Amino acid sequence: MKISVELTLTPLQDNFEPPIIEFIKKLRASDLTVLENPLSTQVYGEYDEVMELLNKEIKSTFGNLEHVVLNMKIVKSDRSQYEPHF
Repeated sequence: MKISVELTLTPLQDNFEPPIIEFIKKLRASDLTVLENPLSTQVYGEYDEVMELLNKEIKSTFGNLEHVVLNMKIVKSDRSQYEPHF
């Protein structure tokens, strides 16, 4: 089953950009479709593959940061080709 996941990583520290960049680079290193915009990162692919990657990288990121928030939305379908109709 295909899914689309939107992630927003928010390290609660002054120097917040390096952990976000590192997290995104780890996601990009996978074979999954990863797209970014200024507010979030989207990951698209098969459920098991996406969730396995996210489980690994979220755990690693949380282990490296003292205070961090991760917002995640999951949609059951591949929305990577979505284009607005208006």
